[in-house]
Amino acid sequence: MVTDTKAALLDSAERAARRRGFDGFSYADLAQDVGIRKASIHHHFPTKAILAVMLMKRYHDTLQSICDQIDQTEPTGGARLSAMIERYRSALDGGKSLCLCVALSASRDSLPSEVATEMSSFRAMMMSWLRDVFTAGQTDGSIAHVSHPDAEAAAMLSLLEGAQLAARVEEAPELFQNAMHLIQKRLA
Repeated sequence: MVTDTKAALLDSAERAARRRGFDGFSYADLAQDVGIRKASIHHHFPTKAILAVMLMKRYHDTLQSICDQIDQTEPTGGARLSAMIERYRSALDGGKSLCLCVALSASRDSLPSEVATEMSSFRAMMMSWLRDVFTAGQTDGSIAHVSHPDAEAAAMLSLLEGAQLAARVEEAPELFQNAMHLIQKRLA
């Protein structure tokens, strides 16, 4: 038995959601994966909506920490952007998975409003971070042709998310890399 059942359930739910979407897993799937009774899940997460909110909050915190770590270890805007591109590329798991926010976006109409609010908060955090990255790249010259960091950030997040979806549909991670090629040519 897993010592931290709640964390194990969140881990299992995240893996399932990233591969099959919000509607693609049930508490029965989680119970089988974690090795507990289905009824026991309700002790930790009374509803799937509560589970999904906790997933997004945890994911937000994790990505915020990753952004902070990238900021501390990468000296230029271009290097920071390259590190984030690599993070999104690795989340594909060979074309079999998506980042959590992208995976949940596909189920937008069936998500509880609280989950959509958490997704919006996550995307706002990523937009702000990317804006800062493009501003840094503009200042230090490590990202060529930056004229509007806000617009660049919006386009970059859309490109990262859309390229993940295209690569997942075909289970072809090279589609993600092909989509990143033009932006990577701009990095010094």
